[in-house]
Amino acid sequence: MSGEARFLAVDLGAESGRVFLGRFDGGRVSLEELHRFPNMPVRVADGLHWDVLRLFGETERGLGRAAGRGVRSVGVDAWGVDFALLDREGALVSNPYHYRDARTAGMMEEAGRRVPKEEIYRITGIQFIPLNTLYQLLAMEGSPLLEASDRLLMIPDLFAYWLCGERLCEHTAATTTQLYAAGGGWARALIRRMGLPERLFGEVVRPGTRLGGLLPGVREDTGLGEAEVVAVATHDTASAVAAVPARGRDFAYISSGTWSLVGVETERPVISEEGLRYNFTNEGGFGGTNRLLKNVMGLWLLQECRRVWAREGREYGYGELARLAAEAPPFGPLVDPDWEGFLPPGDMPGRIRRFCERTGQRPPESVGEVVRCIFESLALKYRWVIERAERVSGVRAGVVHVVGGGARNALLCRLTAEAARRPVLAGPDEATVLGNVLVQAHAAGMLGGLGEIREVVRASVPAEVYEPEEADEGWEEAYGRLCGLVGLPSGELAEGGLV
Repeated sequence: MSGEARFLAVDLGAESGRVFLGRFDGGRVSLEELHRFPNMPVRVADGLHWDVLRLFGETERGLGRAAGRGVRSVGVDAWGVDFALLDREGALVSNPYHYRDARTAGMMEEAGRRVPKEEIYRITGIQFIPLNTLYQLLAMEGSPLLEASDRLLMIPDLFAYWLCGERLCEHTAATTTQLYAAGGGWARALIRRMGLPERLFGEVVRPGTRLGGLLPGVREDTGLGEAEVVAVATHDTASAVAAVPARGRDFAYISSGTWSLVGVETERPVISEEGLRYNFTNEGGFGGTNRLLKNVMGLWLLQECRRVWAREGREYGYGELARLAAEAPPFGPLVDPDWEGFLPPGDMPGRIRRFCERTGQRPPESVGEVVRCIFESLALKYRWVIERAERVSGVRAGVVHVVGGGARNALLCRLTAEAARRPVLAGPDEATVLGNVLVQAHAAGMLGGLGEIREVVRASVPAEVYEPEEADEGWEEAYGRLCGLVGLPSGELAEGGLV
C-alpha cells in the first residue's frame, strides 16, 4: 500500500492524558507524542471528582497540534467504570466522580440485598470491586443529580460526544459497568431490579464504528477540518490488549500501569462458579473477543509512595526507585497488592509497613525495601492470577506479554518472569495508543481483523524478552507466603486503625 494515513489517538489515564499522532503505511505504524498533560483528582465538599472540562480543553490543545497534517480520524480511550451524566439537553449534570471516592462504601452489600451476588455474576460476568459503575450509581440513589439525568456516558464516550455530538456508548467501556449483559447489550432487567433509571442507558456501538465528523466549534478550535471521530476500543485495556503482539491464544497478558489488568483472551465470556470464587471479570475486546482478567492494584502502590515521599521532601524518579529496589535484599516482606486498604489515596508507605506488622512480618524500612516489597508482591500476585485464569479458562499461557508503562520497568519484568516461571515479552509500552490508532486504521478499511493488527504491532515494535533463570527455591517459598496473604479477612488487618 502506498502513502501514509494519519490518525490521532487521545489516551486518558489515571495520572496523565496524552495526544498522539499515529502514522500507518499499511505495514508499520509509528507514533509521535503531541501533547501530555496531568490528570489528578479534585477533592471538594461532596467528594473526589475528575476535572473533565480541563481534560477536554487539554485534549483540544493536543488535537490542534496536528492541524494541517492530513488527519483522517480521532479516537479516544480512557479508564473504565467512571461515567458522566447528561440532562435532556445534553448538558453535563455535574463533574464525574472519581472511582476512588469513598461514597461506594457498603454499596456492594446493598446490591447483594437487591439481587443475589451469584445472579449478578451470572448475568454480567464482572468481578466484584467497590469502584464498579453499579455501586457508584447506587450511592447516588435519591440524589437530585440522578433525577436530573437523562443519559449516562462512560468517560471516553463523553469526550467523543463533545467532539462529534453523538451520545453513544462503546461496547468495551460499557462492559466494565457491571450493568451490561455478558452476552451483549445492557442488562435491563438487572438495572430495573437495582432500582436504577433505565433511561440512562442508550445505544451501544462496537469498536471500529465511525461516529461522524467533528463539530463546527471543535473544527474551529483545533483546525482539524474534515477529520471524523471513531469509537475505538475505548476502554484503555481493551485497546492495549488489541495491540498485544501475540501469535495465537496461548498467552497471558499484563496491561501494566496504575492498575495491572492480568488475564487471558477467550472467544466468549467464561462464567462459572470457579470464576466467581476467584472474582474474575469478563470484559469486551476488539473483534468480538473476551478479556478474562482480574484487576490488580498495580503501580498505584508505587505512585502513592512516591507522592508521599515527595511531600516529605524526598523526590525520586522511577528509574532511581528501581535501582534502589534492585539493591535491596530479595524475598523480604510481602503484601497482597489488592488488599482494600490500599485502594484510597493516603500514606501508602505507612500502610505497607502496618500490613507487614499485622501479618507477622518484619516491615520494610528503607525506600529500596519498600519498593522491592511492592515489586515482588506484584510479580507473585501476577503468577497467582495467571494460574487461576488458566484454571478457569482452559487456556495454557506459555508466555506472558507485558504491555503499557510497566513494560519499561526492567526489574519488575524480570521479577515477573522469575515468579511466574515463564518467559515475559515486554512491550509495546504504548500498547493502548497503538491499539487506538490501529482500530482507526481498521475503521478506515486499511486493516482486517485482530490478527492483522497484531502483525503490524510485531513488525513495528520489537519486544524485550525476559527468560526465567533456573528455579530458585526462594520464589516458591515467597509464593507460598503470598498465597497465605491473599484473601486474608480485612477485619484482621483493619483492627487498630491500619487504614
